[in-house]
Amino acid sequence: MVSRVRVWLNRTYAENVFFMDQLRRNPSDRAVAIHATHGDPDSPVLAAADTAELEPENLSPAGYVEYALDQCARHGIDVFVPRLHQAAIVAHRAEFEAAGTAVLAPPPEAVAVFHDKVIAYEAVQAIGVPVPPWYRVRSEDELVTAVEELEAGGHKACFKPASGAGGVGFRVITRTPFSLMHLSGFPSPYVPLDLVLEALRGTEEPVDWLVMPRLEQPEVSVDCLTGPDNRVRLAVGRTKNGRRRGFTLDEQWLEPARRIAEGFGLHYLSNIQFRMFGDRPVLMDVNTRPAGGLHQLSLCGVNAPWAAVQLALGEDPGEVVPPFLGQDYTVVSGLRPLRPVSLPQWPEATDPLPAAPARPSAEPVGSVGAAAQVLPL
Repeated sequence: MVSRVRVWLNRTYAENVFFMDQLRRNPSDRAVAIHATHGDPDSPVLAAADTAELEPENLSPAGYVEYALDQCARHGIDVFVPRLHQAAIVAHRAEFEAAGTAVLAPPPEAVAVFHDKVIAYEAVQAIGVPVPPWYRVRSEDELVTAVEELEAGGHKACFKPASGAGGVGFRVITRTPFSLMHLSGFPSPYVPLDLVLEALRGTEEPVDWLVMPRLEQPEVSVDCLTGPDNRVRLAVGRTKNGRRRGFTLDEQWLEPARRIAEGFGLHYLSNIQFRMFGDRPVLMDVNTRPAGGLHQLSLCGVNAPWAAVQLALGEDPGEVVPPFLGQDYTVVSGLRPLRPVSLPQWPEATDPLPAAPARPSAEPVGSVGAAAQVLPL
């Protein structure tokens, strides 16, 4: 009898409840038990897991590695999918492997390159992948220079942290003075330049921003699955243009994504994002982790999470080719159950994987959380 696979996701995004669903509905019909940890006791991923624990707060990266090794040993984890403290964890991959746990993440060198967007842009330029004009900004004067040069070229300037994930800290600079217009409707990413400069003058906290032109749609996120041999097994683009989303296998997006994934050894699941600068695609960002929207590839008949787990276990799925491209769709909020009560700090577990699932099924729930779902257009 084939044993079940034990997979751990640490402090991951709410959307990864769908990642967990796909692991359970894998085409190999393999039993999967999912362990989840999080800092939020009401995270939907805790409710969706078979076993769940609250993570301790304020651990240093080194302290978190010790905590993670203990989790893997106590819960018999076969495959660990780290998001929090990914860099520290992959630096200790050998210790996890010695404990019988495969770490589903790239090697430390690849994680380090793409942690800093400036280093990343310089590195991908060196292998011939186009990037937009960019400026590293740490002061008021550098910001003014960057904005003026971009505006002189007919571009709208925007900025984001030089390191960070997703759209956190992204703002578009405007010359429009602050007025009631900025206070009506929903919050906007637009921020007046004079307020940004005033904030810089009024703080002693250092800033490290990447300033660049605002890029145009479509945005294409290429989900890649790459083996430890640096060979890409899967590359599919997810397109985004306003509300409309879809899929593409156009080589203008896939070829540079493969070049990055193979050239830098982005093992297992990565997400490489492009937008348009003028009439050509340029790199926007590289994520060395599974994208929150990875589950949307199920509309193309692909189960990318399970293929990645197979690779981590040494079971090569071969080239993963979508049998079809799904129709265009949009994303809306849906409901997911939470645990009936907030999760307390659990004591030491005596049985790392109880026979009965810990997640609620037919029992009533105290509240619900929203998760993005897809609907056809």
